[in-house]
Amino acid sequence: MTARTTLSGFHEARTTGRAAPTPTPSPRESRVAFVLLAHFSLPAFTQALDTLVTANLLRPKLFTTTTVGLEPGEVISDLGLVIRPDAALSPALLEGLDLLVICGGHRTELKASQPLIDFIESAAKRGITLAGLWNGAWFLGRAGVLNGYRCVIHPEHRPALAEIAKTSHVTSETCVLDRDRLTASSPAGAFQMTLEWIKGLHDKALIEGIEDILAFGESRYRRINPSKNVSVSPALREVIDLMDANLEEPLEFAQLAAYAKRSRRHIERLFKEQLGTTAQRYYLELRIIEARRLLQHTELSMVEVLVACGFVSPSHFSRCYSGYFGYRPSKETRFVK
Repeated sequence: MTARTTLSGFHEARTTGRAAPTPTPSPRESRVAFVLLAHFSLPAFTQALDTLVTANLLRPKLFTTTTVGLEPGEVISDLGLVIRPDAALSPALLEGLDLLVICGGHRTELKASQPLIDFIESAAKRGITLAGLWNGAWFLGRAGVLNGYRCVIHPEHRPALAEIAKTSHVTSETCVLDRDRLTASSPAGAFQMTLEWIKGLHDKALIEGIEDILAFGESRYRRINPSKNVSVSPALREVIDLMDANLEEPLEFAQLAAYAKRSRRHIERLFKEQLGTTAQRYYLELRIIEARRLLQHTELSMVEVLVACGFVSPSHFSRCYSGYFGYRPSKETRFVK
């Protein structure tokens, strides 16, 4: 029998549920459009979308959603799954729109077509709230609509965004809401970004209801985030945020140190002194916990889960999973039928 590796204490946290909110009369429907770029992050897109769908389950007809492709036809996501958008890019889609979300991904090429730039610029002139997922902020920056705004982007694309949006302030958080600009650099950030946007439109009871469904304990969309529950220094918090935002494509230690502007020795000392573990173990635990969440609460296959959590092979994934939970990932209970 495989010896079980004990999860670090700060990863053992659990939350308790709350009572579902009492339905109240719903206001005007808000319209949301998702522009799906080639190799967009499927986990980030689905987390944002499911947050809106869940709101509609609690209070029908709060939101309508549309998926948009740059051209007619299918779009391939980062996980290789094919999506057929509802419509192709067209100025008519902006009529009555409340939120426009540009969905990028780790392998989405930083190359904006003129029709997309025109589309984003037109949305901004109409006062439509603009959002970017993963490296979606780069396309907003390329259209010139992030000047003077705080925003986030996948760390690998920070230099590119800084080059084209010199007056924007790029942070290391997982999501940022600055007036009518919303950005998220990870799937977890996409959930939080969407939830915060809904919070600005509706009451607390609805937000708590969404959290009860999507963020109960280790459920689908709330990762256990030690930085929120454990007292850590700002320097360590930044490193943790970088790790949490980069589970699908784990950063090498040298990259992590470079993005955080810290030495490897300094980072290791921060983890040892403040959390009693190593940076490598902490990063692995984040990925293992996320893998368990995906296995339990999504319909992703085993291969899709291990890819989404940055594992290189089924055998490596199985060994790590068995080491922490005492059984193979194929034996995990799946709550989605």
